[in-house]
Amino acid sequence: MFNPTEPVFYRHPVYITATGERHTVINPATLGNEGVFAETTVAELDAVLFAAKQAQSDWKRLDAKSRATILHRIANRIEATDMLTCAELMSREMGKPYPEAIGEVANCAGAFRYFAEMARDEAGKVAGTTQAGSFQYARYEALGTSVHIMPFNFPILLMCWTVAASLASGNACIIKPALATTLSTLEFMTVFEALPEGLIACVPGGAEVGQYLIASPLTHAVAFTGSVAAGRAVASAAAGQMKPAVIEAGGSDPMIITAHAPLDVAAAGAVTAAFHLSGQVCTSAERFFVVDSVHDAFIEKFAAQAGRLRVGNGLTRAEIGPLVSEAARKKVIRLVEDAKAKGATVILGGKIPESEPVGWFYEPTILTGCTPDMAIMQEECFGPVAAVARVADFDEAVRLANDSPFGLGASVFTTSLEEAMEAAERLDSGMVWVNNPMIDNDALPFGGWKASGMGRELGRQGLDAFRRSKMVIIDHKPVIHEWWYPYPDSWFYQEGGRKHV
Repeated sequence: MFNPTEPVFYRHPVYITATGERHTVINPATLGNEGVFAETTVAELDAVLFAAKQAQSDWKRLDAKSRATILHRIANRIEATDMLTCAELMSREMGKPYPEAIGEVANCAGAFRYFAEMARDEAGKVAGTTQAGSFQYARYEALGTSVHIMPFNFPILLMCWTVAASLASGNACIIKPALATTLSTLEFMTVFEALPEGLIACVPGGAEVGQYLIASPLTHAVAFTGSVAAGRAVASAAAGQMKPAVIEAGGSDPMIITAHAPLDVAAAGAVTAAFHLSGQVCTSAERFFVVDSVHDAFIEKFAAQAGRLRVGNGLTRAEIGPLVSEAARKKVIRLVEDAKAKGATVILGGKIPESEPVGWFYEPTILTGCTPDMAIMQEECFGPVAAVARVADFDEAVRLANDSPFGLGASVFTTSLEEAMEAAERLDSGMVWVNNPMIDNDALPFGGWKASGMGRELGRQGLDAFRRSKMVIIDHKPVIHEWWYPYPDSWFYQEGGRKHV
C-alpha cells in the first residue's frame, strides 16, 4: 500500500522528493496520521512547467488517431489495474465510504475513451465559401498547458473529466490536488505511464501553488472545482491573465416533490441525493420543496429510509462517513442550530452520533418547517442535512427553488409529464433531473448557472474548453479581387455626383 513516510510529488515516470512545507494527512474518522507529503516549491514548479512545455510541443503535433490510442491505453490501465490501494487511501484521507471510492475510480475510464474519440471525430468545420475558388474552414488547436485545481470530494473522477478533455485536445496538464486527498491522487497518477515524459504532473500544495500556476506565463487554461469564494478568486486571476477558465463552484440544489410524485421512489431517491458522501457532493439535494398534499406522507417515508443508514468509518459497513474536517462539521452544526432557533423541527438526526465520539461525524438529518430566512436555505451546507419546506403547489415550489444565488442542479419527482417538462424549462439551473437525481453523462455538459460557476465539463463543450479555434482561408485559384487596393476613381465621391457603390 502506498503510504509515504517521506514527502513526494509526482512527475512522470517516477516519484521525486519535494522540499516544501510538510503536511500530515489526518484521517477524519479516526483522527490518526495517514501519511506525509510536501508542498512543491517554486523551483520545482518551474521545472515541471518547463518540462510540460517541452512535452506538449510534440504532443500537439501528434495525429488525432495516435493521441486517441494513447488515451485508450490509459483507460485500459484504469480498468486493468488493482485500484484498491487508491480507493483505500481516499477513504482514509477524506472519509469516503469504500464502495463509493472504488466506484469513483472505476468510472474514470469512460471519460478518456469518450474524449479520445470525440477529438478524433471532430476537429473543425468547413464553411460554405464566401467567394469562388476559396477553401474556408475553422480548425481547433491546443491551448498549451492546462492547470487543474481539484476538490477533495471526488478527487480522481473530476480530475479525469477535465484532464481527459485537455489531453485529447493536445495539451499538457498540471494537477494541483486538494490537500485532503493528495495521497490518493498521487497513487492514481501511475495510470498515466503511457504518456510522454513531462506531459502530466501532480504538484501538491495549498492555495499559493494554485496561484503560482495560474499566474505563470507557461500555463494557458484553468479548470477549478471548489467553493464559490475560491472559484471567484480563480476566475478573477485567470481573467487577469486572459486565460480561459472552467469554474465549478458548488451549489445548494433544490429537490421538488410534487403532488404526482411516486412517493416510495422519491423517498429512496431523496435519501441518496441528500446523504450521498455525507452530503459533500456539489449536486447534493439540500433544499426540499414538498407540495402540501403529499408532505406528511413523504416525510414519513423519507425519515424511514434515512433511518436505515449506518454511520461509521468509510472502511466499515457504513453509508455515512465523517465530514472531511472539523471546520466542515462546525458549519453544518451552525446551520442546523440556526434553523432550529428559527422554528425548524428536527425529524431525524440533528446531532453528533453517540456511537462515533472520535472523528468528524454528524448524523443524517431531516429538518421540516424550513423558511427562506434560515441560513440553511441560502448557504451551501455541504453536509448530511435535508432542509424541507412545505409548499402549496408546483408553481410555488419552482419559484422558491429558483430563489437562490446558486444554480448548479435541480431535481424533481413526479409522474406528470406536464410537470416534468415545465420543470426542465423553468428551473434556473445548469442541470435538471426528473425521477433520477445526480446522474451524469460523459456526452452531456456538466456545470451550473449563476454563482455555481461558468463553463462546462464533459460533452462537446467540455472538449472545447481546452482548445481554441482558428479560421483559415485558402484561395487555391489566386486572382486579383476588385475590392483590393487601390480603388478605382469611380468608387470615390464625385462633386455634383454620388458615391459609387
